[in-house]
This record gives sequence, structure tokens and C-alpha cells, in this order.
Amino acid sequence: MIRRKAVVVTHRRIRSSGNVVSEAVEHLQESGFTVKVIDNLEAPAYGAQPRVVDDDTEIVVVLGGDGTMLGAAELVKCTNVPIVGINLGHVGFLAEFESFQMSEAIGKIADRDYSIDARMVAHVDVWLPESKQPITDWALNDMTLERSDRGKMVELSIRVNDVEMSSFGCDGVIVATPTGSTAYAFSAGGPIVWPDVQALQMVPLAAHALFARPLIIGSSSTFTFDVLDESTSDGWICCDGRRQRWVPKGSRVLVRESRDRLRLARLSGTSFTKRLVTKFSLPVIGWRESRHYEGQFGNMSYEQSRRPEGAETILGSVDSSAKASYDRPVQDATDGDANA
Repeated sequence: MIRRKAVVVTHRRIRSSGNVVSEAVEHLQESGFTVKVIDNLEAPAYGAQPRVVDDDTEIVVVLGGDGTMLGAAELVKCTNVPIVGINLGHVGFLAEFESFQMSEAIGKIADRDYSIDARMVAHVDVWLPESKQPITDWALNDMTLERSDRGKMVELSIRVNDVEMSSFGCDGVIVATPTGSTAYAFSAGGPIVWPDVQALQMVPLAAHALFARPLIIGSSSTFTFDVLDESTSDGWICCDGRRQRWVPKGSRVLVRESRDRLRLARLSGTSFTKRLVTKFSLPVIGWRESRHYEGQFGNMSYEQSRRPEGAETILGSVDSSAKASYDRPVQDATDGDANA
């Protein structure tokens, strides 16, 4: 009998704080998998090629939050091995299931009952002053180019398709993929981009300029950033909150779409829009809508009036627990263990 191979990626803190990891491993083993557990994903240096999983690995199962998912992505870069996340973190936007759905998730993995979502990856080149070859890296979520001196600004020149668009002093810029549009870029005021859109977005951070708005370019376009010689600070680059390095004045950073794709296994068939509503507890029915229809349907609530005859659920509405969250502030989209 040929044993199937799975890799479980988690955080050492999670593994030592309970039985969830051992239970997942046991379920996978009972389903016929040989399981390897990795709980110490240290970030490699910028431009370094991290270790990857064996080519005959069937799937990588991530137990953690989005930060752990980003670390696991390094293990499958340049391979066809898919990854799937079971959220044990905070928002867990990249994760497919929550921790209480562990048995269901592993059952679908065992039955190969999942589809593959090929996500766009950004290719990042750093050209140091007078260098003849770039230092190359990549990002599933985002690349940030920030000031290295926290008390000063970094002066950047910004080009799109090698046409200069603007230059300004700022705390930095974020270039995000559609996958990363719900993370740091979202917190900085950028738009949410649906995963099937092939585009890159740039979001300035505290730019000292009249025109400093987020920009979205197509997949065949490029962003180029020059750290100007007159900048009061050098730059600092970081990809996916993990791989980072110093970028001196006179350097150039180029970001474009990568030819590679990262394969996310989708087990539930839940659409991105539904995940967005759930993760951010979005008020599907606004207060204006509720007030307008108040009392228009006798003793029925507006939500009940939208229920088709015989239906068990209320279309376009949410349950009472979600309604109670309307007045809560939206959670920060970045994961608490993103830097773990």
C-alpha cells in the first residue's frame, strides 16, 4: 500500500498549548497519510531560497493564522503542492476552515474533495547601487518598502511601466497582490481586490504629497521605486512580513507579476464575498434599510419578510450574534502571529 504524504505546518506555541495538532496528525494518519510536522518556520534572509517540501507531498495543512500560512507558502514555492489552512489565529483570512471544523476538513482532504485556487504572486527585484544583478524575492501578500530610520522619511520616485508618476517623502509604500489586499494594504486604506483579479496595488504610507492615492495596475504592468540619493533615510524592504533587508539610497525596487502561482486548496466552496462578510462581520442589512421597512410588514421583522415561503434561513441577513457585532469596530485585517 502506497502511503500518502502530508506536511502539517504550525507554530511551536500552538503545538505545546493543547492537543489540536496531535489530533490533526492522528486524523491524517488514520486516513492513510504519513505526516511530517514543522513548527519552527524561521524567516529566511531576503533573496534566499528556503527549504521546500518533497515533490511527492500531496498537501500541506496549516494549523495557525495568516502568518503561519505565509510561512508555509515558502515551503511550496515553485512546486505544485497545494496548501490548506485551518484557522487557529485571529482573522485567518487565508484559512479555509476554523478549528472546530477540523474533522470535516481532514475528511475532505482524505477524499481529495477540494478544488485548487491558483493565487497570483508578486516578483520583487532589488537593484543595489552599481549592482549588475538584482536580489530577487517574491510575495504572496505584499511587499513593503519603508524608511529604515524611524524618525525620518524615505524619499521615493515612483514609476509605472517605466513612466515616472510621482515622487514624495513618506513612511513607505505597500505593493499588494489581490490576496494581500485584505491585509496590511487594507489597514492602510487600500481597496479590497477580489482574488480572481490579476492586478497589483500600491498604497502610500503617510506620504507628504497632494496626490498620494492607492494605484491599481494590470498584471502586465510594473511598479518601480527609486530610493532617491537626497532621501533623509535609507529604505527597508520586507516581503510577506518575513523576508527583509536594508535598501540603501540609490537603490531601485521593481515589482511585477510572477510567472509562479501559489496553489490554495479550497474545501468548502465558500465564495470570497461570503468569507469577506463573515470575517469582517459586515452589516448585510444597514440601519437605513431596516428603518425604512420598519412596521411595513405587520408584526414581521424586515428580515422575516425577506424569507421565501418554507425557507429555513433568511436571505440576505445574518444571525443574531452577527447583528450584535454591527456596532463593533472592524477587526484589524493583519494576523496576530504574522511575524511569528
